[in-house]
Amino acid sequence: MASTTRRSRRDIGEGVLAALLLAPAGALLALIVLFPILRLFWLSLHEVRLSEPWAGQPFVGLLNYRDIWADSRFWRSLAHTLLITGITVPGALCVGLGLAFLANLPFRVRWPVRLALLLPWALPLVFSGLIFAWFFDTSYGVVNDVLARLGLEGPAWLSRPGPAMAAICIAIVWKTSSFCALVLLAGLQTIPDTLHEAAAIDGAGRWQRFRHITLPLLRPAIMVALIFRTITAIQTFDIPFAMTRGGPGDATETLAMYVRTTTLDFLDFGYGSALAVVMFLISMAATAWYLRWIRGTSE
Repeated sequence: MASTTRRSRRDIGEGVLAALLLAPAGALLALIVLFPILRLFWLSLHEVRLSEPWAGQPFVGLLNYRDIWADSRFWRSLAHTLLITGITVPGALCVGLGLAFLANLPFRVRWPVRLALLLPWALPLVFSGLIFAWFFDTSYGVVNDVLARLGLEGPAWLSRPGPAMAAICIAIVWKTSSFCALVLLAGLQTIPDTLHEAAAIDGAGRWQRFRHITLPLLRPAIMVALIFRTITAIQTFDIPFAMTRGGPGDATETLAMYVRTTTLDFLDFGYGSALAVVMFLISMAATAWYLRWIRGTSE
């Protein structure tokens, strides 16, 4: 009985010690993550217009969210965001998988290939957008110059909705595929070579080894790459803004760009906060779906 009492006291002491050790990290996390989210949600329930400071910040409840439901520009920007997500996430994953296999080949000197993977990822997003804006420029861009040398007439890439969206997606895939490649390369290096050697001895071909060994063991890395790429794709801002400013018109305006326009150009922080909350909820819903998928496939 006495030993049981001492053990319970020791367990309580260890629990208190763990709570005390985690308290500073929890407080810091609440300060830099939880408080801004709660503040954003609070602003979304009020009418906050810096263009009318005399009006104060009256509580309007869910009025901003009701206005979002009836806002056609919101639905267009959301459609553009989902289109970019649907194209660039699988595109970056497929390109990144190929680059990861290339970097994992048994070259004697592999550092140039791996350095090439780091360069797109290390470049600032706005700088990458400006580079591709120059590539796809109608008058002096590299792409139209190459097409002209081949006897083809290049389109006005950044002046028409369809070509502008295509150019943006190409730029995003180029920029983000290196991140996917680095994550997948780390996953590939955890797969033992002995599994492939044993499968080859048993007569399995390359496709069979890829399908039954590489892909199943690479699934955790693929899930990590998909989660991070989906979240960043939903929040896409820098590259489209640097390339087209959302144009022509609002044909390439993403949800993050609409949030920026509402808050910084129109100075409507209440409605802009509601838009940001919706974007945050979409990101969380996508993350929850991925986690549920991972849990379902692992059971």
